[in-house]
Amino acid sequence: MKHYSATDFPMHNENPEITENPPQETTTESRENSPPTEPVSVPETEPVTVPPEPSPAPQNVTEIISYKDALPNELHILPLFNRPFFPHQVIPLVIDSAPWIDTINAITETPQKLVGLLVVKNENPLDAQPDDFYRMGTACRVHRVAEFEDKIQIVVEGLQRFRVEEWLSQQRPFVVQPVYHPEPRSDKEESKPYVLAIINIIKELLPLNPLYHEELKVFLQRFSPDEPSPLADFAASLTTSSRDELQDILETLPLLKRLEKVLFLLNKELQLSKAQAEIRQQVEEKMQKHQREFFLHEQLKAIQKELGLEKDDKTSEIEKFRKRLAELTVPEAAMKRIDEELEKFSMLEVGSAEYGVTRNYLDWLTALPWGKYSEDKLDMDAAREVLDREHEGLADVKDRIMEFLAVGKLKGSISGTILLLVGPPGVGKTSIGRSIATTIGRHFYRFSLGGIHDEAEIKGHRRTYIGAMPGKFIQAIKDIESANPVIMLDEIDKIGASYRGDPASALLEVLDPEQNVDFLDHYLDVRFDLSKVLFICTANQLDTIPAPLLDRMEMIKLSGYLTSEKLQIAKKHLVRRQLEKSGLTDEQLLVADDTLLQIIEGYAREAGVRNLEKRIGTISRKAALKLLQNAPLPITVTPENLSDYLGKPLFEDEQAIKGVGVVTGLAWTAMGGATLSIEAIQIHNYTRGFKLTGQLGDVMKESAEIAYSYIVSEAEKFGVSRSFFENAFLHLHVPAGATPKDGPSAGITMASALLSLAKNLEVPQNIAMTGELTLTGQVLPVGGIREKVIAARRVKIYDLILPHANKRDFDDLPDYIKEGVTVRFVMQYPEVAEILWGGAV
Repeated sequence: MKHYSATDFPMHNENPEITENPPQETTTESRENSPPTEPVSVPETEPVTVPPEPSPAPQNVTEIISYKDALPNELHILPLFNRPFFPHQVIPLVIDSAPWIDTINAITETPQKLVGLLVVKNENPLDAQPDDFYRMGTACRVHRVAEFEDKIQIVVEGLQRFRVEEWLSQQRPFVVQPVYHPEPRSDKEESKPYVLAIINIIKELLPLNPLYHEELKVFLQRFSPDEPSPLADFAASLTTSSRDELQDILETLPLLKRLEKVLFLLNKELQLSKAQAEIRQQVEEKMQKHQREFFLHEQLKAIQKELGLEKDDKTSEIEKFRKRLAELTVPEAAMKRIDEELEKFSMLEVGSAEYGVTRNYLDWLTALPWGKYSEDKLDMDAAREVLDREHEGLADVKDRIMEFLAVGKLKGSISGTILLLVGPPGVGKTSIGRSIATTIGRHFYRFSLGGIHDEAEIKGHRRTYIGAMPGKFIQAIKDIESANPVIMLDEIDKIGASYRGDPASALLEVLDPEQNVDFLDHYLDVRFDLSKVLFICTANQLDTIPAPLLDRMEMIKLSGYLTSEKLQIAKKHLVRRQLEKSGLTDEQLLVADDTLLQIIEGYAREAGVRNLEKRIGTISRKAALKLLQNAPLPITVTPENLSDYLGKPLFEDEQAIKGVGVVTGLAWTAMGGATLSIEAIQIHNYTRGFKLTGQLGDVMKESAEIAYSYIVSEAEKFGVSRSFFENAFLHLHVPAGATPKDGPSAGITMASALLSLAKNLEVPQNIAMTGELTLTGQVLPVGGIREKVIAARRVKIYDLILPHANKRDFDDLPDYIKEGVTVRFVMQYPEVAEILWGGAV
């Protein structure tokens, strides 16, 4: 490490003209954490002694020139970044060695040991070019240089302002030709008011920041407060102003104007310091208040403990747990586990890791409603009234629920039954479950199983895991504070499985009346009786529910609503609900029955009423906007202006497709029943062939091939020449092409379309059919009869052909669905042909 001693760079007296004063010792101090200086930490330098000025020379000897009069014509430049350096300051600087060592060496080789300090405009001084420097800086004398590791520490003393006249070196080491600006002389009377104002503000700043004391002490050792120029520069260096504001002070040469700007910055600094002091005082007062309260609480605890009035936290927790247990009827096995855990808990240290785990475990065990049951209200008349009030239609579903409640009334309690409500979205499955809970007076809890992939959601996590919790069922029991609630498991058909387990398999224990009496949650690790809980599950379809799980549930099917039922639901429930949501009243918005019918037919034909409610909500919101725009009241929505609210209808009146080879079939979907027209055409007669389109599934493709094979094999029996099929290339299409379709129920419909094409005869209008066809012509039963009949009624088709084996399903339908519907039941396909064409077969 290379050192240059202080004697190599003697510090000159700042005021050489005043020769009568004795020589002074000036100590260069490192001001750590001082905002006006470069943010560096350096060791305190050794005192540098200023030698006395020489005595006046005799007249015959040449007069000695002051160093101020001998400032060099060339200056080496070092960069500053945070803030400029003012004359009359003495501070240490630390710079990187590698880029600036050549500059430092060049400075030390000059007789004056002077350097120019300029502020860099950009953020990285290493990349600075001449255009990146401010033009005004401070010429400084270097008093000490020391290298350590990759840094250089220098102590500099500010001498005089200078402006860059010309850059003599464009690369490091930078050299400029300076123009010096000596300190201006001014009338002390003119500057006195500014000086006094600055001194008064500094006096106010001193109590607010202890660092200002050290700064002021160093300044007063070297200058008098009555010297305005050093005072202005010193006051500016005290502030935490921005780089640009301080650079403006450095570049302001007129003394009075500089004093005025410094006074402005000092006032800003004073306000900032006062605000900081107020904040610090508030924080200290708040901390003192909290400390005082803490000590008083601790003293109070100690006094109460001495008097036997207060116990420690652990004792209080144990007493809380035992108080809970006194109000519960806990089984013997669970009570034994709780006693063991309480005994272990009493011996644990409060700060130990196991203390929190055991405390949470005991909190769960004692918070469960052991032996607490809601009293069932099995009033059959009240139950029927609730179901009729909250649900329109669904007479068969209501009857099934009433039967379920009747059995519970005879037994004295409702338990051991798991209901499964199956139906399309929006038909009221969840609301029916809530109505059942209201009817029997039990608490209701619902959670969705859709997307659950972890069996720990059902049976809990083991306590060895961090953040372990019980499963959903135990959480529900704790939240409801009753051991016999109604728990609805929504979307049970959408439960998943992953590497973390199969939740559907975990549900087998929960939903089995023979097993859930001793349900074991992994977290609790004690048996809890779930046999008194009434479980109600919902699903849109049965295909994705595992067979063992489905076997444990009693199924109630909810089909779609008829148009008349949707109208009553909208009038009694949906319109009122949407008016309340929109802040409207019956007098402000009127929606007539014929308008509701138009909404149902043109915008909401699905099986449920969810989309219907959305459409009514759209009307309500637009009516609310019109109301705020001062529209005349009441706002009436009619079939004529309905499109202004909902746009063009999504569904047009279905026109029966006429023509040879076109037959209407009935299908079941997860959204309810639907009608579809199956089309068959002959493409050409050059070669024999059969083509299928319509995004058909494997089962439906097989049904089409069976229908083709059957019609070809029995062609002569139906009055069709066999030669027709020998040369005909046929195409069978099932609209709509973008909708996937599968299932065997379109067998007789496809056969009828092919036979119609072969006989060149149209199928009678307003007739629809469904049924599976075999190669021998038998018509087998299909599912979804209720949904299919409702779908036919929805499009005003009242003449149906169904398999004879489905007669029982049709007879079980409510009378309001069967009303006006003519059904022909068939066992063999020739019966279908006879119905369609009579003697033409």
